[in-house]
Amino acid sequence: MNKSGRSQLALGVILILVGGWFLLNQTVPSFQNFFEPFTEWPINMLLIGAGILVIGLVTGSPGLAVPAAIVAGIGGIFYYQEATNNYNSWSYMWALIPGFIGVGTMLQGLLGENTAHNLKRGLNLMVVSAVLFLVFASFLGGLDILGNYGPAVLLILLGLWVLGSGLYRTYRRKAE
Repeated sequence: MNKSGRSQLALGVILILVGGWFLLNQTVPSFQNFFEPFTEWPINMLLIGAGILVIGLVTGSPGLAVPAAIVAGIGGIFYYQEATNNYNSWSYMWALIPGFIGVGTMLQGLLGENTAHNLKRGLNLMVVSAVLFLVFASFLGGLDILGNYGPAVLLILLGLWVLGSGLYRTYRRKAE
């Protein structure tokens, strides 16, 4: 079976399973009570991200790991905010989204699509995202690492990372 046929088969099975789940949810109260904790906000975002990843695995589409990681990551942010009642954290939590893209890109590489390039690109995105998160969280009062010097030190470290990456690429090309 070719890739298009596998995708159509997987989509058909998934639609049947989701439709069956909706039908059972409406007709069997014990089924609804059992799954109720998993269908509440924001757990459903995490499950949707996992579902997208499963669809990508079943259909042989490693590229779906990126949107799966984004949806699940944003669901994780919302879960944190619901659990801690800290909704002001969004002012710096958005900086994690490029890191979620990096996680998805690394998963895409591990699943066999342009492995070396995707692993390197994913790691770069995760590092930049982590530094941006730390900088914005330090500026906006979410974190108090390194005291008053935190944002400056983190920006310097990010600059060193960028310079080091460029120098490494330059010397590697000369060696080839």
